[in-house]
Amino acid sequence: MSSLAERLNAIDSRITASLQANGRQAASITRIVVSKFHPSGLVRELYSLGVRDFGENRDQEASAKAAEVDDLELTWHFIGQLQSNKVKSVLEYASVIHSVDRQSLLDALIKQTGERKKQVDVFVQVNLTEDPARGGVNDSELLGFADSVAAAPGLRLLGLMAVASLDGEEERDFGKIASLSEKLQAQHPDAKYLSAGMSNDFELALAYGATHLRIGTAITGNRAY
Repeated sequence: MSSLAERLNAIDSRITASLQANGRQAASITRIVVSKFHPSGLVRELYSLGVRDFGENRDQEASAKAAEVDDLELTWHFIGQLQSNKVKSVLEYASVIHSVDRQSLLDALIKQTGERKKQVDVFVQVNLTEDPARGGVNDSELLGFADSVAAAPGLRLLGLMAVASLDGEEERDFGKIASLSEKLQAQHPDAKYLSAGMSNDFELALAYGATHLRIGTAITGNRAY
């Protein structure tokens, strides 16, 4: 069985090769290791291997884990659907929210960030499916909602976040994601980042302009559920 360092190096090599194939620079990419269902010891081991960006999607697990490694200089990304009543807790450790997808959540974020000196970085999540349970705004609502996010003084709109659908049409999905990202940038030029791509599709995501990759099992190995 490959070691954690070997898996990390293998993924980074694939990222580098994909960037080169698409004429892109490594400096344009943020590789986020999704550490959910893994203990804080794995975070420390990954930190020793140079990882600084970590992703979590459950506040109860993430808040405890972040507290256990608060001596390390990390960037925590909250990548899952965020309940409005968890916003205050999540903002205690996370500095990037990838899944802003509805007005009630935006209202909660505005309430909790109004007195902050430093803005919280956020992505607007778009839903490519007809299933509301997957989270995200409809593409027809994206630009109007993005206006509201961009107007919030305590938030900095980084760009778009999306997950490819599960119907095997990833290339179609990433093409649509890239198109929506272009439309968002036309309206908000600084919203130039694209959070897309996971363990099974990050190379395709890179080909379509992804800047933030959310990679879990391919690096961390099987999780201890």
